[in-house]
Amino acid sequence: MSQSIQQVLIMAAGRGVRMRPLTDSIPKAMAPFQGETLIANSIKQLRESINYIHVTVGYKSAMLAKYLMKKGVDSIFNTEGHSNSWWIHNTLLKHLDEPIFVLTCDNVVQLDFELLAHDYKNIGEPACMLVPVIPVSGLEGDFIEHDNGKVLSVQRDTPTNIYCSGIQVLNLRQIVKLTQEKTSFYDIWNQLIEHEQLYISSIYPKKWFAVDTIEQLVEIENQHVAKECA
Repeated sequence: MSQSIQQVLIMAAGRGVRMRPLTDSIPKAMAPFQGETLIANSIKQLRESINYIHVTVGYKSAMLAKYLMKKGVDSIFNTEGHSNSWWIHNTLLKHLDEPIFVLTCDNVVQLDFELLAHDYKNIGEPACMLVPVIPVSGLEGDFIEHDNGKVLSVQRDTPTNIYCSGIQVLNLRQIVKLTQEKTSFYDIWNQLIEHEQLYISSIYPKKWFAVDTIEQLVEIENQHVAKECA
């Protein structure tokens, strides 16, 4: 594996129910942010480090796909009506035998991609490496239990000191070999835990926030404005 990872997929198929009424007319990924949109903000940052950007669409897929084509993404996968992990076993990406970053469109994040790639290589290039974050007050998350970096469980019932950020590094060809298609990433992760192929990174995002509601969108926008004015 080279030092850098040159593929990324942004998951942007969700309905964004908690952001209604805004998402009654637009997909969540197109929510306004910093004079652009949530997903445009991600694409701009990713282009500085990543060569190939792929996106899943679902809710209001035609609108979002048209927008993404103007933004110059490399491929778009329509996963409407399917689970958030369906694309792993059912798109051409399943043949990809190299690491790929996976992010969600509602992450406002600052990442050191080179450090994450180096970390992934150092832990043996597992089928999946989750990028953890310290729990943020007011944001729900999937808690991670681990033993020296090897994940033992991902769940919401028992709090731990870290949870999933929505950012992962996957080797899709490995995952397809090790798992059966089921209903969600929880199922994928649990199968990988059985094979001891789910790990966490020792590198955390420099900045991370997940936007689930309009109030959170306003909060993170106001933080950005305050920083710009400081």
